[in-house]
Amino acid sequence: MRLRESPRLDAVDLGRLSHSEAEQIMIDRVEKIARGEATDQVLFCELEPIITVGRAGAAADFAHLKIPVQEVSRGGKATFHGLGQMVAYPLIHLAPDARDLHAYLYSLETALIQTVETFGLKGGRDERNTGCWVGGKKIGAVGVAVRKWVTYHGVSLNVTTDLSWFRQFHPCGLEPDVMTSLEEQLGSAPSLAEVKDVFFAHLEEVLLPCR
Repeated sequence: MRLRESPRLDAVDLGRLSHSEAEQIMIDRVEKIARGEATDQVLFCELEPIITVGRAGAAADFAHLKIPVQEVSRGGKATFHGLGQMVAYPLIHLAPDARDLHAYLYSLETALIQTVETFGLKGGRDERNTGCWVGGKKIGAVGVAVRKWVTYHGVSLNVTTDLSWFRQFHPCGLEPDVMTSLEEQLGSAPSLAEVKDVFFAHLEEVLLPCR
């Protein structure tokens, strides 16, 4: 499917920062892309520890935890973001004939699955829950939104993430021990920089517009 209009997709690495800083940059870029002042791009970052709660959840349910909590505009429930995790926000101006968020979400899952397979794992989907799964455990999350037909929010992939953070609540409404990481599955993990490069290459191929 032809998902995006532009033949160009840029990768922008924001480094380590807070969720509020990343969100502000993301929304600013979305508006610029919608006005035709910027190209499609993928923002990569590593976030300071935080629980984000999508439209299917409520921040008040997590107020007792000793970790920042923020409601966000993406779909889905609550998940954790923190150090050792790849976060990617694809900001894509969807083509007029491809304004189907389910198809777009499927494409993000595909890129995650291809990424973990590049590192030797068998990735797959769960028909009841979005994301990327390995051996019955969830290694990557997907949650998206759209503004003026420009996508935002995106995916997270646990690389060396401290999984004990997930055990403080029910991530995505699931049992805490369902979460895993590349490090846990492989015994050791590639660098975040390498994972970002691999994911971007797969995502670019998945979203490549028809010539």
